[in-house]
Amino acid sequence: MADENGRRPASLWPLVLLTSFSLLLCFSSYGNPFPFMGTLYQGGIAQRFVFADSLISLYLLLGVLKRQRLTVWLLIGYNLLDICNAWVNLSLIPAAEYARLADSPVPEGELLSSTLLASIALVLMNLYIFRVRREFDNPSPYLF
Repeated sequence: MADENGRRPASLWPLVLLTSFSLLLCFSSYGNPFPFMGTLYQGGIAQRFVFADSLISLYLLLGVLKRQRLTVWLLIGYNLLDICNAWVNLSLIPAAEYARLADSPVPEGELLSSTLLASIALVLMNLYIFRVRREFDNPSPYLF
């Protein structure tokens, strides 16, 4: 899946780095509470959510490395779901709950600004993915 001279296009390396970083964030959140669509899950269910999120992130990373066409749309959908999840969590989970879990005060303004910045970053990432979508030239729906 490399171009004529045996190398991956340079335009895909930012996506490789970002999806690798996302995978590392998933792994590092194992054992922590998992906020999903306005509910803060803890314990075993949170671990299962993190495990599923890690598997999805690993699949997306492998899809980027193999330049799979389906990965373009899965990445865009995953990022849009992540944006929706962040805003639903912000509106339904009170800042006091995050503060209780962190054992320190969490200002609501900081939650709002970090959610806004993360949303902007994911929208920009989606625009970049859409821009380089033609680099994904592997039509197979299977990674292996």
